[in-house]
Amino acid sequence: MMGPAHSLSGAAAWLGVGAAAAATGDGMPWPVLLTGALICAGAALAPDLDHKAATISRAFGPLSRWLCEIVDKLSYAVYKGTRKPGDPRRSGGHRTLTHTWLWAALIGGGTSALAMTGDRWAVLAILFVHLVLAIEGLLWRATRGASADVLVWLLAATSSWILVGILDQPGHGSSWLFTEPGQEYLWLGLPVVLGALVHDIGDALTVSGCPILWPIPVGRKRWYPLGPPQFMRFRAGSWVELKVLMPAFMVLGGVGCAAALNVI
Repeated sequence: MMGPAHSLSGAAAWLGVGAAAAATGDGMPWPVLLTGALICAGAALAPDLDHKAATISRAFGPLSRWLCEIVDKLSYAVYKGTRKPGDPRRSGGHRTLTHTWLWAALIGGGTSALAMTGDRWAVLAILFVHLVLAIEGLLWRATRGASADVLVWLLAATSSWILVGILDQPGHGSSWLFTEPGQEYLWLGLPVVLGALVHDIGDALTVSGCPILWPIPVGRKRWYPLGPPQFMRFRAGSWVELKVLMPAFMVLGGVGCAAALNVI
């Protein structure tokens, strides 16, 4: 799928988690719901760090383009080093290492560790990176062009500062779900994991499928392209994505938000 659909699906997924939490009687504080949805929307773009033409490659200027080139080469090296006889030959690393459950778990775990052991600036950095990606994905029509980059960064930095200030207030969410002393912001890894997995599931619906299960082998393939039957798949950027899935994500996200806030 394309960047906007990935971000919308990520936000909708976290709002759905909020609705499920509310249904159990242990709902999220609204700052956690909002912050998690934005992080998940941004994290749903991050697996395309292996693609030099993806939205994430433009999000942080030359730094992100350089990082995408490195991740692409790393992913390709891992693919070549672990492929089985049934896996096809390929010339790049897109939709390999960063599109797996293992990558999602490692990135989410690393985010939680950084948030819990780092200081306020570490939490701000996590929010800033993901909010930049969320803005790029959700407001894609308004963020095209180099002149918009600085405005996106300023908006993300300001929003991150405000959100952390709110979350740090008693009962507003820094200790949501993990309540022991020293576990503040441990939950930040959860929307990161969810965003990455939602991205992978979205890509699995497209023609090429997605090797979510790696490194678990399936038959003669270690990079098995998981997905539905071929007749149910679509091409990235097709009318199915633009006219069906994106509106559906918006509706589901709205319903999830209303349910999470006990409006319905």
